[in-house]
Amino acid sequence: MENMHKGKKKELKGLVTSDKMDKSVVVQVERYIQHKMYKKYIKQYKRYQAHDEKNECRIGDEVQIIETRPLSKLKRFRVTQITKKAV
Repeated sequence: MENMHKGKKKELKGLVTSDKMDKSVVVQVERYIQHKMYKKYIKQYKRYQAHDEKNECRIGDEVQIIETRPLSKLKRFRVTQITKKAV
């Protein structure tokens, strides 16, 4: 039987908003969508819980996350790299 989910995994960039958990961070991803009626572009935010194996991420870091198998009830992403450290 052929695997249905052989597509590319989601890769997202976002900002770490919480690092209070052990080996987990909350990443806020920003995207722009166009309003259906007014055609104006609006910012939308979504928060993902991501696995941070080495506890390297801090609040304010810009990170890249990738989709993975379910690691817990809410975690479906892993931190692949920290693109920009917080000051």
